[in-house]
Amino acid sequence: MVEIAVMGYGTVGSGVVEVLTTHNSSITKRTNEQIHIKYILDLREFPDSPLAERFTKSFEDIIQDPEIKIVVEVMGGLHPAYDYVKRCLEDGKSVVTSNKELVAAKGAELLRIAQENNVNFLFEASVGGGIPIIRPMSQCLAANDVIEVAGILNGTTNFILTKMIREGMSFEDALALAQKLGYAERNPAADIEGHDSCRKICILASIAYGKHVYPEQVHTEGITRITLADVEYAESWGGVIKLIGQVSRQEDGRLQILVCPMFIPRDSQLANVDDVFNGIMVRGDATGDVVFYGKGAGKLPTASAVVADVIDCAKHLNARKYLYWEEGGKEYVADYLDRETAMYVRLKGEQPEALFKQAEELFGQVSRLLRKGAEEGELAFVTPVQPERQIIERLGLLEKQGAQLLNTVRISDF
Repeated sequence: MVEIAVMGYGTVGSGVVEVLTTHNSSITKRTNEQIHIKYILDLREFPDSPLAERFTKSFEDIIQDPEIKIVVEVMGGLHPAYDYVKRCLEDGKSVVTSNKELVAAKGAELLRIAQENNVNFLFEASVGGGIPIIRPMSQCLAANDVIEVAGILNGTTNFILTKMIREGMSFEDALALAQKLGYAERNPAADIEGHDSCRKICILASIAYGKHVYPEQVHTEGITRITLADVEYAESWGGVIKLIGQVSRQEDGRLQILVCPMFIPRDSQLANVDDVFNGIMVRGDATGDVVFYGKGAGKLPTASAVVADVIDCAKHLNARKYLYWEEGGKEYVADYLDRETAMYVRLKGEQPEALFKQAEELFGQVSRLLRKGAEEGELAFVTPVQPERQIIERLGLLEKQGAQLLNTVRISDF
């Protein structure tokens, strides 16, 4: 019998307990060991639960029990999760987590501690919920040099953008609906400002390229500035707007990584990933494009990924699975402004035709976009591919000539 503890009994934690108890016999067959939940850590009380006697409010009960071999951390946040996970690994207990904030901020350190203590630190559920992505990238695609990873990594923002695209709903109304349906939190900042996607692309980048990328190194933009006008111009261009996390390695070994809304062409494999679904494209030199698709969150999909890691740990109690990356550094991530891209631009001016000619003079060949019901003086176009720093400088010149810059969105190259 393998004794485990579950830290946190919220949406994911209760799902993990549910899956482990209702699928106990099939899990036992897969592991050749019965997995038994000895402790559930939570500050609240659950007197009506059939597992009420297993609840504890003290982490010390878990850390001081030598019978506990695997600890599941599903509390979320950095504190006290980081301190608890670190102590468990140092004490020789394997840890499974769904905590993307923890892995994105402390992954390299915790993987090193796991290695030093011959235990496992697994986190399949930290990216993509129930979508298998960590294990495929670290094992199944290990023979590839990863050229690029790009994905729709947040179901809440994808739901909002889908409603704007399909139903012409405003951003504010789509967000309110997402909150009503339980897809968005009362404070949705982590989703709509891009922070959730940022943490996830950091984890994927660290796996793909072998060095830790920290969230503060990633230029991150959310979807709060996207309007129905931008959605209509994207359709005129021939695509849709999605919030994308993207990373690739330059020839000098540094990474280009960012999170932002992008115009995606309709023939892209990510263009039709809608509603609360996630889609992650991994471009390998041998495989070409491989896309992982599914629900990126939710109680049981996420719990499924957590329990799969628990099973993996139970099978490798005396052996480490190879999942590791090194610490990164300040110079590891290149300045996003040096990245070459085409850019959608929406402006307003008293003389839009003259403004368009000025844009042509500054940028060279630009593609003008049109939409029905455009406001008087509105102008939209797509620039040629050039360094983003250069685009920003030239837009600054247009603003000095009287243009009002309304929005910009990068154009994807996948």
